[in-house]
Amino acid sequence: MTQPIALTKPKSLGWFDDVLLLGIMAVLAGCGLIYEYLLSHYAGRILGALEAAIYTMIGLMIVAMGIGAFAARQIRCAFTGFAVLELLVAITGASAIMITAAVIGFSHQLPQFINQTFNLAPDMSPSGGFIGQLQLISKYLPYLWGVILGLMIGMEIPLIARVRQSLSEQHLLHNAGTIYGADYIGAGIGAAIWVALMLAIDIQLAAALTASFNLLAGFAFIGRFYAQINHAKLILIGHIFASGLLVVLALYGPQWEQGFNNLLYKDKVVYQQATRFQQLTITERIRSQQLPAVYSLYINGRLQFASDDEHIYHAFLVHPTLAAAARHDNILIIGGGDGLALKQVLKWQPQAVTLMDLDQALVELFRFQQTPLPTRTTQALQQLNGNALNDPRLTLIYDDAFNGLDKLIAANHKYDAIIVDLPDPSHPDLNKLYSDLFYRKVNELLNADGVVSVQSTSPYHAPNAFISIGNTLSLAGFKVDQYHHNVPSFGQWGWSMGTKAGLSGRQRLQRLTNLSVDESWLTLGLIQSSFEFPKQFYLNRNTIKANTIGSLQLYRYHQQDWSAEQAMTP
Repeated sequence: MTQPIALTKPKSLGWFDDVLLLGIMAVLAGCGLIYEYLLSHYAGRILGALEAAIYTMIGLMIVAMGIGAFAARQIRCAFTGFAVLELLVAITGASAIMITAAVIGFSHQLPQFINQTFNLAPDMSPSGGFIGQLQLISKYLPYLWGVILGLMIGMEIPLIARVRQSLSEQHLLHNAGTIYGADYIGAGIGAAIWVALMLAIDIQLAAALTASFNLLAGFAFIGRFYAQINHAKLILIGHIFASGLLVVLALYGPQWEQGFNNLLYKDKVVYQQATRFQQLTITERIRSQQLPAVYSLYINGRLQFASDDEHIYHAFLVHPTLAAAARHDNILIIGGGDGLALKQVLKWQPQAVTLMDLDQALVELFRFQQTPLPTRTTQALQQLNGNALNDPRLTLIYDDAFNGLDKLIAANHKYDAIIVDLPDPSHPDLNKLYSDLFYRKVNELLNADGVVSVQSTSPYHAPNAFISIGNTLSLAGFKVDQYHHNVPSFGQWGWSMGTKAGLSGRQRLQRLTNLSVDESWLTLGLIQSSFEFPKQFYLNRNTIKANTIGSLQLYRYHQQDWSAEQAMTP
């Protein structure tokens, strides 16, 4: 009698292996998203390209990930390929920013080295040819690293899918869907970690910490699937070596990276800090014994003030406005977290001043309460802003101005004058703070006989952006006058003044015979003459559009004007 043949049940994927692989996938997805943010954040903070970096980086990495997914087909052994891949991702992710900082620093120091070596005149400093190309290429290095990391990250999902399938003798239903689910959840966790933790720590330290999770995933994978990995011992040694590299980059990398970044500044860097919102850098230039040192503040690589001429900028921002205002009892300053505009406002003896700034860390730095600045720098900056941020008449509000004004309106606040001292509209998020809707909010907060002034970029370098700001204020219901003056650190700079009713700001100033504050530098004659522009300056005013909310019109004007200006620079 024939015995029945026993059927063996096909081997299925064990729950432990499945949880391990999906957990690894989630971790790697979070790491991949953080690498996108790290590289774009670095490009924005150090190179001053924040307005395009995030969108460009994410787009490039997504395309590269798609190409990487196709390229994963060429990897014969999924186990070996994945183990090697995590080693390469960890090393690349941890060192990309450091290498980029070194190349950028070298490219900016090379002209100075050539000048000193050959005793060239300052105006003969080499900037074209090979040096110009090197500096240009260095700016795009973060994007190159983004493409490289994108290619490798794109290989992870296909390889994990093949590993899961190879562990089961039967077809896995929903294999791709399960892996993508883990990927999306991990990416969401990575985004949360970035916002909650990594925005506030050094960018190189953040890179090393992120890479360490790639290595941990690699160690876990090797430990479980050692037998299926070709040359597993060699790959394990590579992971151990990379672990040592990551420890070094975590401990010393931030200092090295900052040293390379400091080479971008012509003066000595005495302080740097990465806040949740921006990169702060303070430099010092020692002059002769008869002249005080020059201190400069840079935010995301862009100059905000230099101590030897900031009084010109802030005097023109504040004094014409308050001289034209009917009263000076209650003043609102939007921006100005360094306290320099506030110092000028306090000369008018107001009863109360409110200052609204997004970055509490910046304000606290210039309050000097528990300052990490060198003693000499603290004393110089405290004298510069007159310790204004500790004045008892001041109320500090830390908020995004676009939403923060709504809260002031809801509380029925009114102000005799409003000073808007915000960075140039070089990013879409800043563009809304120059929009008609924002200025309508300002209008609602201003008393009927009050005056507003707005920092309005350079009428020489960005004339369309400058005029657009004036047109936007007009659209929001103000009578607008614009004025300008030379600030040596910035060149020709401009401001806009608006009134709600009665005479315009310029007409009010023309009726004055003197300034009612003791101002050692600014005169009434300088103020009145600053409203004069070249004959043809406003020729195309009617064709330049106002910046309505959501249009990004001013952002585009600003980009086009400054790009054209830089293209003309030899």
